[in-house]
Amino acid sequence: MNPVNYLYLAALLFAIGATGVLIRRNMIVVFMCVELMLNACNLAFVAFARLHGNLDGQIIAFFTMVVAAAEVVVGLAIIVSLFRSRHSASVDDASLMKL
Repeated sequence: MNPVNYLYLAALLFAIGATGVLIRRNMIVVFMCVELMLNACNLAFVAFARLHGNLDGQIIAFFTMVVAAAEVVVGLAIIVSLFRSRHSASVDDASLMKL
C-alpha cells in the first residue's frame, strides 16, 4: 500500500478527533477523541518514516505513545475526581472549577 494513503487516513482520523473535541460535551468522549488525534499523529509519523526510509518517525511515535499513556493516567484520575464531586462528566461542569 502506498504510504500516502496512510497520510490520508491519518488526516481523516485527526479530523474526526478534532470534530469530537469541538462538538461533544462528555469528558470521556472528549478524552477518547484526544487519543484518536494522538493516534492519527502516530500514524502520520510512521507513514513519513516509511516514506523517507528512516526510523526517526517511529521513534517519535514511540515517545508520543509514552506521553499518551501518561495522559491517560492523569486524565482519567481528573475525570473520576470530577465525576465523584459533581456527579456529572460534562465539560461544562468542569468549567465551574474556577473560584
